Amino acid sequence: MADLTIREVRTSLLRMPWADDPWLAGHALGPTRDLVVVDVVTASGLAGMGYLHLLNLPLQRTIGACIDEAMAPRIIGRDATAVEAIWRDLWRATLTGGRGGVAMMAQSAIDIALWDVVGKAAGLPLHRLWGHYRSEIPIYGSGCFRGSRGAGMIAKAQHFVAQGYKAIKMQVAHVGDWRTDVANVRAMRDALGPDIEIMIDVNMGWTADQAIHAGRRIQEHDVYWLEEPVLADDYAGYQRCAQMLDMRVVGGETHFGRADLLPLLERGRIPILQPDPMRGGFTELRKIATLADTHGVTIAPHLFPELNVHLLASIPNGIWAEQMGLLDDVFINLPTISDGMIMAPETPGHGLVFKPEVLRDFVLR
Repeated sequence: MADLTIREVRTSLLRMPWADDPWLAGHALGPTRDLVVVDVVTASGLAGMGYLHLLNLPLQRTIGACIDEAMAPRIIGRDATAVEAIWRDLWRATLTGGRGGVAMMAQSAIDIALWDVVGKAAGLPLHRLWGHYRSEIPIYGSGCFRGSRGAGMIAKAQHFVAQGYKAIKMQVAHVGDWRTDVANVRAMRDALGPDIEIMIDVNMGWTADQAIHAGRRIQEHDVYWLEEPVLADDYAGYQRCAQMLDMRVVGGETHFGRADLLPLLERGRIPILQPDPMRGGFTELRKIATLADTHGVTIAPHLFPELNVHLLASIPNGIWAEQMGLLDDVFINLPTISDGMIMAPETPGHGLVFKPEVLRDFVLR
């Protein structure tokens, strides 16, 4: 077996413009795409890559510094296959100032890179390394952005449907009032007909009272779920919404790790969790999936289908991937999406490689 002793940890900060894609109009994700990329290089030359897409989070340099100062020195000289031990060590080393936030995001990029090394060394895609369950997973078209207003959201949804998607997600709250949101949902259902699933994303824009009041009108239009209706820490609000509304109330993308998500599993009212691989890495994501399965809860992880497809293809309770297309132009190869399904790739590791021009032209100096 190749020598997988970690020889080097390289951190790169990328800042690039958004793709020239009219279907990205209306997003509120910042003026540029900011990424933190970590390359873990072993003594044999085998390397793995992990990355964070920070969306509108202005902490790119901070996360990079956390990796370089607090984490990279702790893993140089260790065996890259000791993924669990490294995860635990990094978590404990930053415990008093971490347990989430910048520290957990930093170690998530490292964790994704380590699993990439392990998969490449084994010659297996991660979903087969972890125990393959299936090769195709339903995927929904996301990014019907509130900023494009009602007609723009409908046009985006119809664009997804024309590509074969059987479900779409639209946004509410933050722009306009709840009556406008209800009217937009009604118009979306009228435009798409009865056979397309409609997910609703509040992005933590309401209080529980507002979510219940608006949700009772929205649920009349056969909505698949109401996502993140309240702030992430408002666990009582989540439970109130789930108890009072006759539709699925879901969330989890803003929570850090399984301990942060555990209160959402209490009382059995939240049927679907949406963990984010940027908030715990693959190691924690897999534990969240097992914890959810133990509670009879399914998983529809947040964004990053090019990463999440490996988790979803290796577990029995993964039900949806989310496609927004935010990074479709930066990788050489992406998993195939066809007829509303995403196919798990067979390339060793996670299979993702940045285009050379991305790493050449957009490094933040």
